[in-house]
Amino acid sequence: LGVGGRGNRQKQNFVGFPFGTGGGVPSSISNSFGVSLDAAWEVDVWGKLKSGAEAAVADAQAQQQTYQGARTSLAGQIAKAWLAVAEANEQVAMAARAVKSREESEEAVRSRFERALADEGGSAAQVRLSQSDLASGRAELERRRGDREQALRQLELLLGRYPSASIRDAAKMPSMPSSPPVGLPSELLLRRPDILEAERRLAAAGRRVDEARKARFPSIRLTGGLGTSTDELSKILSSDYGVWSLGGSLTQPIFQGGRIQGGIERAEAVDREAVANFQRVVLGAFGEVEQSLSAELFLKRREAETKVAADLAEEASQRAAEEYRAGTGDVLTYLAAQQREIETATQLIALRRLRLTNRVDLHLALGGNFTL
Repeated sequence: LGVGGRGNRQKQNFVGFPFGTGGGVPSSISNSFGVSLDAAWEVDVWGKLKSGAEAAVADAQAQQQTYQGARTSLAGQIAKAWLAVAEANEQVAMAARAVKSREESEEAVRSRFERALADEGGSAAQVRLSQSDLASGRAELERRRGDREQALRQLELLLGRYPSASIRDAAKMPSMPSSPPVGLPSELLLRRPDILEAERRLAAAGRRVDEARKARFPSIRLTGGLGTSTDELSKILSSDYGVWSLGGSLTQPIFQGGRIQGGIERAEAVDREAVANFQRVVLGAFGEVEQSLSAELFLKRREAETKVAADLAEEASQRAAEEYRAGTGDVLTYLAAQQREIETATQLIALRRLRLTNRVDLHLALGGNFTL
């Protein structure tokens, strides 16, 4: 449907006519005004227009899934950024405890040295070694604080805020949720926006192949118009000057220079590309799930073994400290045990964060939770 208006002023010369005034060429000036309501309808005998409409709907649905996928991806990135902030907070706290522990060991070694108990393990070299460990611990604390500042700014950027690192909270990593059950159905992947998008793209490509093939068939078009036509603008809305028209046409393409065949071949190529892309997306989705499940298994084992190592290192550090203060242990064992305790505790925090991050990846890979 369409509505329009027109206005025209025309001068016409009648060359060769034997009448006129003043010996000049006779002429005529006329005005023409009109408004019209026009309608056109193509009879979709072969379903070509229907195929095009279905392809457009599938494209719109694919775009909706693209939007949903972007939202899901952003949510996952924010969750990971928050976990990074939580880990950074715990690493800063761990580094602060390490500095305090090294301050105590430095004081114990220096005290023994000041009492000139070289024969009991007190020497200048040992004092310098403990002071070096203390300085390294303080440097590590500053590094961890810098990492926390960067993690805060990254989180603020994802939240659409100015990266001023002004978010101050006591975020800590949550406890690990229950493990995913065995035998998860593959239907869970049907919730993934990227798979749904690829499927809709494939559906749209298939409908466009039909549309391109049906372009070889004749098209039937009905047209009509209703309006007015007059030589005076003031009468343009008068029904006395009403005009109307009805028409129909049938057009059969005969020679298009290969345009129709080229359109068919292009649509079929796009359809094959959509099939390959759909296969790639589905295979990639299964790969992400398998990788996340595999990482879950090995990270869980690593965390368990690291927890054992951390507990043993903590106990060894305590025993070494007691033995050194009692005069039955040497300083190198004391400092080495202390360093091992700090390293394993730091690794344990990092592994907890890796497991939680992997759980976010698994959540995204499955398109949501573990159940339908």
